Amino acid sequence: MARRRQIYEGKAKILYEGPEPGTLIQYFKDDATAFNAQKKGTINGKGVLNNRISEHIFTLLGLIGVPTHFIRRLNMREQLIRQVEIVPIEVVMRNVAAGSLSTRLGIEEGTQLPRTIIEYYYKDDALGDPMITDEHIAAFGWATQEEMHDIADLAIRVNDFLCGLFAGVGIRLVDFKLEFGRIWDNDYSRIILADEISPDGCRLWDMKTNEKMDKDRFRRDLGGEAEAYQEVARRLGLMPEGEDSAVLDLEKHRQNRGK
Repeated sequence: MARRRQIYEGKAKILYEGPEPGTLIQYFKDDATAFNAQKKGTINGKGVLNNRISEHIFTLLGLIGVPTHFIRRLNMREQLIRQVEIVPIEVVMRNVAAGSLSTRLGIEEGTQLPRTIIEYYYKDDALGDPMITDEHIAAFGWATQEEMHDIADLAIRVNDFLCGLFAGVGIRLVDFKLEFGRIWDNDYSRIILADEISPDGCRLWDMKTNEKMDKDRFRRDLGGEAEAYQEVARRLGLMPEGEDSAVLDLEKHRQNRGK
């Protein structure tokens, strides 16, 4: 098998050159990081689960007209995506007070917000992904005003859809992160949804118990990370009850097959 050219490696994914111009292969890792990679670890099978969950969500979003970079899932850990020019802004949608919002503003975690709050952060690990405003974005040319309107409109649509999707399976969508990219057609560009949507970038709480079902279990040393991710997949109908979770651990899977 020919060695693929690696384009980029991030904290949770690796991007490889795709089979056709304008495409990439996105590989989901089991690596887990928190607090700007100050805390590092591994969640067995996370890459497999995030690949499945993100595929499912991006497919559903495509069906309601949200443009995304997703083309198709290739295997357990990889999906084919469109190559985009990433807008260097993380968009955080907050429905319930949690995490840094609670810390910054002294609002008790779990408080329902009177309206959804959209926050923007500059994508720069060295700076700790600082919070920014529309004024910063305009002043430094990270995105045009028209692009920011498109980003906000898409983010609101995605939030509305996901709140309903997760509520339908007994999960409260507390907050989540989105990233967007530009697709170019000669001199014209348009904004589409990129990256992933999975328990890595969402706060997901059980509606009855408020049990955390996301990466906060890793951040806060709660344990049970793999089980929480599996439960999200099960509720979304992606992992039938009783399915052997050992297949989610690639090394164990290879050993079991005698490789």
